[in-house]
Amino acid sequence: MRVLQLGPYPPPHGGVQSNLVGIRTYLRKRNVPCSVINITRHRKPDTDDVYYPKNAVELIRLLWRLEYDILHLHLGGVLTNRLLALSAVCCLMGKGETVLTFHSGGYPSSPEGRTAKPFSLRGFVLRRFDRLIGVNPEIIGFFKKLGVQENRMRLIYPHAFSAGDDSLEVPECLDRFFREHSPVFISVGLLESEYDLPLQIEAIGRVRETLLHAGLILIGSGSLEQDLRARIAAKMYGEHMLLTGDLAHAVTMRCIGQATAMLRTTLYDGDAVSVREALHLGTPVIASENGMRPAGVKLIPKQDLKALCAAMLEAAKSGRTATNTATPDDSNLEAVFKLYQELVGPVG
Repeated sequence: MRVLQLGPYPPPHGGVQSNLVGIRTYLRKRNVPCSVINITRHRKPDTDDVYYPKNAVELIRLLWRLEYDILHLHLGGVLTNRLLALSAVCCLMGKGETVLTFHSGGYPSSPEGRTAKPFSLRGFVLRRFDRLIGVNPEIIGFFKKLGVQENRMRLIYPHAFSAGDDSLEVPECLDRFFREHSPVFISVGLLESEYDLPLQIEAIGRVRETLLHAGLILIGSGSLEQDLRARIAAKMYGEHMLLTGDLAHAVTMRCIGQATAMLRTTLYDGDAVSVREALHLGTPVIASENGMRPAGVKLIPKQDLKALCAAMLEAAKSGRTATNTATPDDSNLEAVFKLYQELVGPVG
């Protein structure tokens, strides 16, 4: 068995990236070759069977040149015509079985997602895949609306890495921030409008009226980075917020494991891997209600500053409800591997 994955390869780290890397690590531990083609604008030199094509022509050449029995495409966000074209190319190459994992948890309930029909471009293209993986029940329902046959769909929840390395040295700015602030709230994700980060910036100011040493760490990068830095600098309490940019995944996990609680305020969101990672590490999570949060999350209404502040104060009062005793859970990776074997037969 040879597997070729297409999708976003870190850095930066995110839910889709974590799932892709998790599958690759699982396969390579079992001596199954697994190459990756990065399909984002983040490019580096090709190395260790990870390829960074500069354009669509280079990508198609790689699909033609590389050897594989299974092509596994990972998509998130909105199903644009560009992504549908990529999907069609993958299915038409004729080299092995094709698998698609659709990671965009909020898309089925979006205006575009609600218009899904079998006789649409989305339906025509997605039915070309040999197997479709949805990371939550809503995506499976979306596949059904597109006319995908029941036996070609699988519900496999996203993989969450278990922990950071306790022996890993974190950057001095982070170490100092944790020493000087308590409680510390953390947010991990893209710096984009759908994550409603200004709400968190306002909330930490109000929380500090009661908890004088509270702080907020924002981890991630995105188009709003400069705007958020300016917003933070304009606050009287700006020094008690730290916008780090992208960090190594292991460092991020270490920070989540140290935090009092993780914040996930969103206007539009799916089944976020970072939420599951935090819960796995024993870190309480406060998140906007989206209809698909895992058990154990403190849910608040979207764009509700009062509810967010109340939840943060309660989390600080209650403290961590578990310690970092997380153990690896590869059941979702095993499910993907079994799907591969279903398509091409057992390994060895």
